[in-house]
Amino acid sequence: MELRQASSATELDGATPVHGGTEVVPLLRAGLLSADTLIDIRPIVPRGISRERIGAGATLAELECDPQVPAALREACRLAASPQLRNMGSLAGNLLQATRCWYWRLNWPCRLHGGDECFAQEGEHREHAIVANDFCASGHPSDVAATLVALDAVLHTSTRTLPVAELYRLPTEDNRATTTLEPGELILEVEVPPCDASVYLKAMDRKRWAFPLVGVAAARSGDSTRIALAGVAPVPWLLDGELDDATPLPGNAYKVELAQALVRRAKTALASA
Repeated sequence: MELRQASSATELDGATPVHGGTEVVPLLRAGLLSADTLIDIRPIVPRGISRERIGAGATLAELECDPQVPAALREACRLAASPQLRNMGSLAGNLLQATRCWYWRLNWPCRLHGGDECFAQEGEHREHAIVANDFCASGHPSDVAATLVALDAVLHTSTRTLPVAELYRLPTEDNRATTTLEPGELILEVEVPPCDASVYLKAMDRKRWAFPLVGVAAARSGDSTRIALAGVAPVPWLLDGELDDATPLPGNAYKVELAQALVRRAKTALASA
């Protein structure tokens, strides 16, 4: 199938693109995603890795061991999942992960499901967002997404070019989507600018193979340093300042201190690199 055909096919009602399947298949099983047709896009999505361009079909396992990939991205991929999932999961699929919020996963009528309440705000929210959490308190789960935001990476899709940060949006009353991807639009490549040093640090409930309570990606290019966080907002969060504007919920205030500590460690690591 050619790219144009695949893009057109995914615009049809009930059609869903699938690559590694590590995200789509569990959502289908849980009834959180419905699809009359699954379209295998593996033949048309680039998979190669070079120093500045990465095919969206590259697996996390391929990325974690390629010396051309920035250190932070290699580490984010290494910590992202079990070896089995890293061998199957694609770069683009990881960027498009759905929230791990248990209310959303249990199909409660929350705001992301079109309801009028964020149940996490009054319920259990230990793992939820500490910034930008007034409408939806879900925490974005992708280590890789936060790292690419810190690296100031750029996406090339089947229809446009945009910074990775602009792939994401905070949900609102009139638009509950958390990405800007259009129907039929496929992520094809990621362009990663060179940097002088980068690091990814992650706090988890388990030592390995867990989603981030807080993930901190930092990248230095010349005199400029960019820091982005995973697990602290409904989208990968580009840090501006020192988290002074955090609005934690009663049960996850610990995340503020945790994030600040990881940010300090990341800055120290960059300074000595």
